[in-house]
Amino acid sequence: MADTVLYEVSDGLATITLNRPEAMNALDVATKVALRDAARAAADDTAVRAVLLTAAGDRAFCVGQDLKEHIGLLISDRETGSAHTMSTVREHYNPIVRALTEAAKPVVAAVNGVAAGAGFGFALAADYRIVADTASFNTSFAGVALTADSGISWTLPRVVGPGRAADLLLFPRSIGAQEAYELGIANRVVPGAELRAEAGKVARALAEGPTVAYAALKEAMAYGLTHSLEETLEKEDELQTRAGSSEDHAIAVRAFVDKEKPKYLGR
Repeated sequence: MADTVLYEVSDGLATITLNRPEAMNALDVATKVALRDAARAAADDTAVRAVLLTAAGDRAFCVGQDLKEHIGLLISDRETGSAHTMSTVREHYNPIVRALTEAAKPVVAAVNGVAAGAGFGFALAADYRIVADTASFNTSFAGVALTADSGISWTLPRVVGPGRAADLLLFPRSIGAQEAYELGIANRVVPGAELRAEAGKVARALAEGPTVAYAALKEAMAYGLTHSLEETLEKEDELQTRAGSSEDHAIAVRAFVDKEKPKYLGR
């Protein structure tokens, strides 16, 4: 894995860190490959019970595509008559978003600075976003004559509503942390100096929680967004049966009766 993405697992928490602070954590090819592989590793590892997606530095979470590399690849495509450059959506962005959204465990994004383009999309792919008060978001795509990718055409309307999503996509602008909170993009806003500690605390608590129940909650919410009430009720029945048969549910009930704090096993 390239050193532009750091991957660490400790006590059930996988921490994925974008590590190109000198380039505002822009996504060159090596970084996209490494991020895809890290996201898949975290999703597939049954020992991982929560994921923290964060970034090095203070200026940016991720400004999206590395345009300096991108323009060179576009020129090469034109010279060779290929369209390889734009295959990055299929090869990199889509697998990253799928790994984060489909992971059977909660994903927390700690947004320390600018999150633009695909960086915004990856933040939205997380289940919970903790945002520094100095951070900002920008869809950016229309500003470089591109359409949405990194799942943002699916996630953004569901977070802010179709009307606001259209405004933010058609007329890209910087969305400050407070506005992001008011729109529902940020779940929590904290002082920049406290971001890493607060995000680590939240992610660690989730890693120690009832993993089967969290996975079911993720699946239920995603399902309910695209299905009827009747279908969703059937899905809730299925998922509640699964959660109810978990060891963690038995532990939680026993702890409740005994007036103790449950110690979950994640199964």
